[in-house]
Amino acid sequence: MSTKNGVAAIADEVVGDIQKEAEAVILAAQNQAKESLRVAKEQADRTYHAALEEAKVKAEAEKRKIASLAEVEARNRLLQVKEDLVDQAFEKAFVKLRAYSKTEEYHIYLLKLIEEIAKKMEQKVLVVEVNAKDKGWLTPDMLQRLSKKLHVEFRVSDQTQDYIGGCKVQSEDGKIVYDGTLDNRLNELKPELRAKIAKTLFGEET
Repeated sequence: MSTKNGVAAIADEVVGDIQKEAEAVILAAQNQAKESLRVAKEQADRTYHAALEEAKVKAEAEKRKIASLAEVEARNRLLQVKEDLVDQAFEKAFVKLRAYSKTEEYHIYLLKLIEEIAKKMEQKVLVVEVNAKDKGWLTPDMLQRLSKKLHVEFRVSDQTQDYIGGCKVQSEDGKIVYDGTLDNRLNELKPELRAKIAKTLFGEET
């Protein structure tokens, strides 16, 4: 074998070895790239599904929150409607009571009311307070007749307040006070009125 041919053979052998090594490196790199791609894809899938689940959880939480807020708002609106109806009923009741306070029947009621309160309070001297309109009507003679009947001394208070009708009665020293005004009696009926409206209009039992 000539030197030239020998060198060529060695060169071919070296090239062959390098080619084999290169192919092995390329194959390893390709395999590594495929593995990296597979791992990356799996990680991406896990990340995607995790993000999707998190989004679902957040969406469900937001949906529950919105539903809860809507429920609260609806309940508040219903409560407001009830209160508005109670207020309307009260306004109508006040109008009727004002009209009633101008009748002769009311005057009879007022005298009976004073008598009932006096019996409950069991005091020898009672001070009766009425509004300005009733003070002009409630004469000392009327109270005198009531005094003889009940054996109680009645005095008309110098003070007057702006209420529809009825009266306030207090002991001589002012320590015991009975509020028999129509306004107060109507306010005492407000819870009962609210319950009736809830039952009649909304079918609720309270």
